[in-house]
Order: sequence, then C-alpha cells, then structure tokens
Amino acid sequence: MTSQGKVRARVVRRPDRRAGKALSDNEAAVPGRTVREDAAQLREDAAHFREDAIQLREGAATLREREICVAETTQAASDYQMTMLQQANAHLVVAAIEAQKLTEQVEMAKAQLDIAKREAENANLAKSNFLSGMSHELRTPLNAILGFAQLLETGSPPPTSTQNARLQQIIKSGWYLLDLINQILDLAVIESGKLPLAREPVPLIDVMRECQAMIESQAQQRGIQLGFLPFDNTWVAYADRTRVKQVLINLLTNAIKYNREQGTIVVECTVPTPERIRISVKDSGAGLPPEKLVQLFQPFNRLGQEAGVEEGTGLGLVVTKQLVELMGGAIGVESTVRVGSEFWIELIRDVTPRLAVGHVMPAESAPQAQENTALRTLLYVEDNPANLMLVEQIIERRPHVRMLSARDGCLGITLARAHLPDVILMDINLPGINGIQALKILRDTPATAHIPVLALSANAMPRDIEKGLEAGFFRYLTKPIKINEFMVALDRALEFAETGLDGAIPWPP
Repeated sequence: MTSQGKVRARVVRRPDRRAGKALSDNEAAVPGRTVREDAAQLREDAAHFREDAIQLREGAATLREREICVAETTQAASDYQMTMLQQANAHLVVAAIEAQKLTEQVEMAKAQLDIAKREAENANLAKSNFLSGMSHELRTPLNAILGFAQLLETGSPPPTSTQNARLQQIIKSGWYLLDLINQILDLAVIESGKLPLAREPVPLIDVMRECQAMIESQAQQRGIQLGFLPFDNTWVAYADRTRVKQVLINLLTNAIKYNREQGTIVVECTVPTPERIRISVKDSGAGLPPEKLVQLFQPFNRLGQEAGVEEGTGLGLVVTKQLVELMGGAIGVESTVRVGSEFWIELIRDVTPRLAVGHVMPAESAPQAQENTALRTLLYVEDNPANLMLVEQIIERRPHVRMLSARDGCLGITLARAHLPDVILMDINLPGINGIQALKILRDTPATAHIPVLALSANAMPRDIEKGLEAGFFRYLTKPIKINEFMVALDRALEFAETGLDGAIPWPP
C-alpha cells in the first residue's frame, strides 16, 4: 500500500466537538475514550501524515533524480551519436575528396597511356619502315655480290681451284651476312607483334626429309654423323610449315657448329602427351654448365664467343624460342659438360583424320621445262645497273630468251605495250611510279593484262611479300638472287605464257 493509501486508511471519522455543541442523539460517545485520547490519536495521525508526506517527497525526489539521470544518459548517447555522425560525415567528405583525386589521377593516367600507346605505335611504324628500308639497302649490294659470285662459280670456263676457293669464301660470307640480316629482321618483326603465321597441318615426315636434305652436306664437311630415328609417319603438327623448318634448321645448324669433329647428331620425334609432339636434337659436343644454360635464350649472347671461334649475332636461339612460343609450343635444353646437349621443341599435335596424300616433289629436283626453240622475250624493269648486268648474264644461259630492259616504270610500260614480251621481271622501288603501280597499269591494259609479271625486289619483309602477291605478281622473288630459284620461276612464267597454266609445283617450294 502506498503512502497515500496509508494516510487514507488512517483517516477516521471523529465526533464533532466544536465549542458549545453537544453530541446529537445519533452520536453516542465512544465508551472508555476521553478527549485527551482522541487528541493523542489525532497527533499520531498527523505524525503519520507528515511521514507519508516526507516519503512522498523523497519518492518524488528519487524519481526526479532517476529521470534526470535517464535524461542525462540519453543526452550523452545523443551527443555521442551526433559526434560519431559528424566524424562519419567528415570521413565521407575526405573519402569523396580522395575519390575525386583518384578519378582525376585515373583519367590522367589513361590520357598518358593513350599518349604512350600512340607514341609506341608511331615508334613501331618508324622502326618497321627503318628496317624495311635497311633491308632493301643491304640486300641490293648483296644481290650483285652473290649473283656474280654464283655466275663465276658455275661459269665457263670453270674457275681454277684457287679461284674456286676464293669464290667459296665470298659466297659463304655473303649468304652468312644475309642470314644475319634475316635474323635481325625476324626478331624485330616478332617483337612488333606483326609476324604473320600460316598455321596448318604439317606432316613431320615431309619437314624432316627437307631439313635432312638441307643440312646433310654441312654435317658431312665436318665428318659428323647425322641420324634421324624412325617415327610414326602419320604424326602431324598444327603449325606454320615455314617457321617449323626455320626452327629445326637453326637447331641442326647449332648442333653441327658446336659439335666435335667426327661427332654425332641424333634427331628424335616422340609424343609425350596426346596433344603434343616433341622433336629433340641431341649432339655430342662439349656441353654447357648450368650457369651458361640460363643465358642461352638471351639476345646477343653467343656460345663459344670466349674462344673467339664461333661467329654469329647470338639471335638464332632467341628467334627460335619466340617462333616456337608464337606457334603455341615450348622449347627446352638439357646439357652435360663433355657429353653434349639436347635441344627439344614441343608443338601442338594435329589429330584431325585425313586421307593420305602423295609427297610433293621439291622444286630443286623437279624436271626443268623443256627448251622451246622459239625465241622468247623477257623485259626487265630495273634502275640498278649492277642488277641489270647480273640478270642479263644469267639470261645468257637461256639462248632462246632475249632480254629487254627499262630503267623506270613508265619506260617499262611503254616497252611492254610495244614489244608484248612473254614475261616481265619487275623491281619494286623504281623512280617515278613503283613496280606495284606499274603492274596495275599493265593489268588494266588489255594488250598486256595476260603477261606474267615476276617481282624481283630487295623489299623482303613479310608484309612486302604479301602486298606484292596480293597486287597480282606471278611470283615474288627477293634479292639476293638464288640463281636456281630464279631459273625455276622464269621457266614457270614462260610455261604459263605459252599454255596459260601455272606449274604444278607450288611456290615457294
């Protein structure tokens, strides 16, 4: 019961004892109680009232204190939450500023990247143009050097033994210089990411036979025994045929170069997994220690350079590695000092079923076109006097062919229209109009549209060759001239001029 309840409980009705008033008839005096006792009772009740009032005040004070405490706690919590909100808002403002800065930095980096990309593209284009120009400038004098050396080597009367030895040095050094030029150009094209690859099913038996024929004489000169272990002749790689040959020839050439006299080379083909074909070239050379193995595929790092006996740029294995990887393959090496080295490549295996086809005869062993007693005419459009003289002397070996010459494209077109030659040999870089422009004019002229036109150019970059073939040249030959290849192409063009049919042998061989 509350204090108020207690107070109410103690309130009792008392007889009204006002002065001079007597009790009514219905109000009877409480027996045994006096006025004094009633007064005491009233005092006691008043004391209880006071106690109850004090308790009520204390309860009210306690309740007020609690309310104040709750209010203070609530205010503190509210203040804390407000502080936290203010801090969070400050962090958000900072984060927004940082995000804006980051966005600006990203935009700036993107703009710088675009600029760098354009600069890199321009640099690549400039490099490609420079390399194309350098290739042309280097091949042009080499054409005369190697062309006339080949004529002297096979001329009549034949050279003496001393002259022949000197010619062999000229020819060897000339082709070696051309090989170095090609390696540098290959590496530049690969690095630019513009090397064209013609991936197709490549029967390895054909590639192996071609490589063996190309490398066997080189091995015999040093008394090195070259062995190709038998393998399943149905194995086919999915790769670029020309590049596979280039890779294998490079590995075989190195195996000969770094082998010992009377050494051995073993070529083996295996299938380590159903999806891959491995070709390994194992030699009996001096071998390499581990610290040199890690340097093998670095540019301009030549094996044997310490002794000064091995020539080269050190680019062969670099180009080989990049070519193999571009075809989706891998390359590796294992070597033991004083035992030998084993280089291997792995190529993607082509498992598509196919019908067996006959082997195509290599161009070198193809029968030459039968000589026709009718006089044939060749028009050579070339501005370099040495190149004109070289081809003129080569053509002297075909007595049934006479040669006309023109020093520029416009004169070449005029002579072609006037004499209607059987075949036209066309340089690309000509004064006035270039060879491709001259070819277009010849093709657009009904009288000359049927004449096969051979390109003979020092522009030997892959894109130059593709551009020339797309323009409509019958064949695209590059300088320096390989006389045998040149004569085969000329015979095919003469055959086409007579029959309208191209030779059955694909080109290039």
